[in-house]
Amino acid sequence: MVKKAENIIVGISIGDLNGIGSEVILKTFEDIRMLELCTPVIFANVKIISFLKKELKLDLAIHGIDKIEQLVVGKINVLNVWREGVNLEFGKNDDVVGSYAIKSFVAATKALKEGLVDVLVTAPINKYNIQSEEFKFPGHTDYLDKELEGDALMLMVHDDLRVGLLTDHVPVNEVAKHLNEKLISNKIKTIIQTLKQDFEIEKPKVAVLGLNPHSGDNGVIGQEEEKIIKPALKKLFEAGNMVFGPFPADGFFGSAQYEKYDAVIATYHDQGLIPFKTLSFGNGVNYTAGLNKIRTSPDHGTAYEIAGKGVANYESFKEAVYLAIDIYNKRNDYQELIKNPLKTKEKQL
Repeated sequence: MVKKAENIIVGISIGDLNGIGSEVILKTFEDIRMLELCTPVIFANVKIISFLKKELKLDLAIHGIDKIEQLVVGKINVLNVWREGVNLEFGKNDDVVGSYAIKSFVAATKALKEGLVDVLVTAPINKYNIQSEEFKFPGHTDYLDKELEGDALMLMVHDDLRVGLLTDHVPVNEVAKHLNEKLISNKIKTIIQTLKQDFEIEKPKVAVLGLNPHSGDNGVIGQEEEKIIKPALKKLFEAGNMVFGPFPADGFFGSAQYEKYDAVIATYHDQGLIPFKTLSFGNGVNYTAGLNKIRTSPDHGTAYEIAGKGVANYESFKEAVYLAIDIYNKRNDYQELIKNPLKTKEKQL
């Protein structure tokens, strides 16, 4: 393989080809300054990417390769994961197109595991049309949790706003059943370690939201806070972790309490993602924390309603690339620091 020099190899899974994924990827790298920061490898098919580039009237050069070893640093590389043509119809939910999204994602994940790419950025998929006998996962995160080392945790990031989840793709009527002290303790420890190694925050402060309205009102509106969440937080705090809560979720973001903490942990998906996307939509990033490899993605879906029209906003995807690069560098710095305690002391001075 060509020597990496100083720029990072970014593996990119193509997502749903009938959605806006290809558009936001290509628009991001239409700015040639991005190639000074990283070398992208898009896992797809060079003929399809060439077609999409022309269809969307984008001005950029792509370099087709058949194996990673052929990549050229400073070029937009497209790795041929398949050879056959694929019929595309922008905005259509298509099981066949969904299968190609998974071919791309699985190949990119394999390259990430093997160290052939440094980080992975995933374009949006349709969670319905990706399901098959070979792939039975709700989405990217669940598959990565199985394939990589560690305990995956969805962490939404926008500047200094970071929102993690105790439960992610779980039906609302099952959330309470999933909550227990072990889960809460493990997820919070994952967040704290992530803040230290991936965001260079030495003593992270973490806020945890309650499950029930008014955080249970001391047991009047539900018992989960009193019986599960508070005892778990108490043990963590007594062990020296800066963990606070549970806070009532309804006013926490509106009153800007989140600004006092390095991360906020919501108990379920919409409790965390509704306020996050309200505050950051179009610029937020989904980061899969807790794993031994780095994966990010934009904070939006396939957006079928605007696919193929050339109007998709690519800022979130670009931010996902930036964050992946930033975390890669910070994680490497952290590993160097913990190898050499003297460097840690020097940094504190």
